[in-house]
Amino acid sequence: MKNPFWIGMAALVISAWIARGLVTSSPAADVRPNVLFILTDDQGWGDLSLHGNRFVETPNLDRLARSGAQFERFFVSPLCAPTRASLLTGRYHLRTGTVSVTQGWERMRSAELTLGEVFRQNGYATGCFGKWHNGEHAPEDPNSQGFDEFLGFCAGHWNNYFDTDLQHNDRMVATKGFITDVLTEAALNFISKHKDRPFFCYVPFNAPHSPHQVADRYFDKYKAKGLDDEQASIYGMVENVDDNVERLLAGLDRLGLAQNTIVVFATDNGPNGHRFNGDMKGIKGSVDEGGVRVPLFVRWPGKIRPQTRIRPNTAHIDLLPTLVDLCELRFIAANPIDGRSLAGLLLGQTDTLPDRMLFTHVGGMSAGGLATEPGAVRTAQYRLVQQQEQVHLYDMLGDPSQSTDLAPGQPQQVQTLQAAYKRWFRDVSQTISPSRPVPVAARRVLLQAPESHFSGNVRYKQGNGWANDWLINWQSPADSVWWDVAVERPGVYELSLQYTARDAALGTLLTLSAGNQTLQQTIQTSFDPPLNPSPDRIPRKEVYEKSWAWLRLGKLKLPMGNHRILLQAGSVPNGQVADVKALLLTAPE
Repeated sequence: MKNPFWIGMAALVISAWIARGLVTSSPAADVRPNVLFILTDDQGWGDLSLHGNRFVETPNLDRLARSGAQFERFFVSPLCAPTRASLLTGRYHLRTGTVSVTQGWERMRSAELTLGEVFRQNGYATGCFGKWHNGEHAPEDPNSQGFDEFLGFCAGHWNNYFDTDLQHNDRMVATKGFITDVLTEAALNFISKHKDRPFFCYVPFNAPHSPHQVADRYFDKYKAKGLDDEQASIYGMVENVDDNVERLLAGLDRLGLAQNTIVVFATDNGPNGHRFNGDMKGIKGSVDEGGVRVPLFVRWPGKIRPQTRIRPNTAHIDLLPTLVDLCELRFIAANPIDGRSLAGLLLGQTDTLPDRMLFTHVGGMSAGGLATEPGAVRTAQYRLVQQQEQVHLYDMLGDPSQSTDLAPGQPQQVQTLQAAYKRWFRDVSQTISPSRPVPVAARRVLLQAPESHFSGNVRYKQGNGWANDWLINWQSPADSVWWDVAVERPGVYELSLQYTARDAALGTLLTLSAGNQTLQQTIQTSFDPPLNPSPDRIPRKEVYEKSWAWLRLGKLKLPMGNHRILLQAGSVPNGQVADVKALLLTAPE
């Protein structure tokens, strides 16, 4: 028989709990973890004091690393856009259509399912603050690929880091201050705005990518250490990133979100120059260890033990399945996933992974198609490197600096890894096409010069056609410029040319055609401003900024489908046409 005294006492305790709000019949609060994913641009493994760099000071990143898991061997791609495509999709970048960094080859197919889309499908608020570099036109831009809010730029680099204009969703806005500080502030505002619901905040900083611009207090500090201007500016940018990481973490603390937020920090490739990198061979752009081995830190208080060391080989393709598992997201892959979940390693459920081959490719398109090399295969022990029609094999356990080539003495190992690389490359590159028309799916589409094709004497100002470059040396009716487009939003578009022209170009007749439609306009106004002053610490490799004029060309009807928009000069009275920055297509509201 039950004791009435204890029944009564239990009733009193339950009543007290209910009164204090500890027991309630209302739905439980959403306690799914938030994710703050910080990515830096061109910061190598050695650009951290944690890793033995005696010059750079990164106390906040060092503290972040020690408060959670540090990955010993985390591998990415040798260049920016390919790494970002793999981080966002869990797939090797060539599968996503991302080949290189410019001229359309940085673009990721809109059919790819990104981390932004996966988190948004699971009810998370999603924001991206920084450098996208996986397509600048809808449906390949950040807002189309899963992010509710975007502030930053979609190109491979930005021309100016102080008081610059940035893209906020579908419009450009003026900002005040240094770009890394501005992006941090925007991310903090996003986190504060969504503090009462789960969020995925992706912060791909563009520092320390060139141009080499940084505030005096950072630059002067590293010059005082005896460094040259290049390294002083790079380490200054890295320390500024470190300060902004501290701002982000302090923001989580201030809002009471730190305990329930997974913080991820990684970088996108090796260092953008020769500097301390832990005696590894290779820098950015290289398929050797130093070009692709980068930091990865993951903190989740109460879930991931501080000072956790992850020793197996891991890669960028593993981030999506790992975050899906850690956050227990509903996930149906739209395409086959190459990565594997590392949740068990992070949560202390295992300290091993089955060995696997990790593949690396860096290259571009030519008339013969996609180049098969440089390429590399990494196993737990070996790295096979193929470049310039030569093959090298290194024992990464006994010779981590790749000083001794074992290929001559181990032909069977070389053959095994070469065959694996060939199978992998054939598999992941099978959908890469040499034709890549620019999507026209929005009301306003700016077709940039690096997205164009050209003939005759026309060439790029900088030479490589990197982001923000323009076309020069247009001299005769034999020269032409054209854009191949895939119109997904048919309609009538107003076309305007962004250009500069010297007095010698006056009277030049421009002809623009698409299909059987033709527009003509004469250059009647010269506009030839100097390059804008720039606070670069060293001369840049990229183009500088300048002002541009607009020339309205008229209206064209663009039906659904693929078209070529061709720009020619019908007459060139003085042997000089315009410099061309872009062609703007604008449809009515």
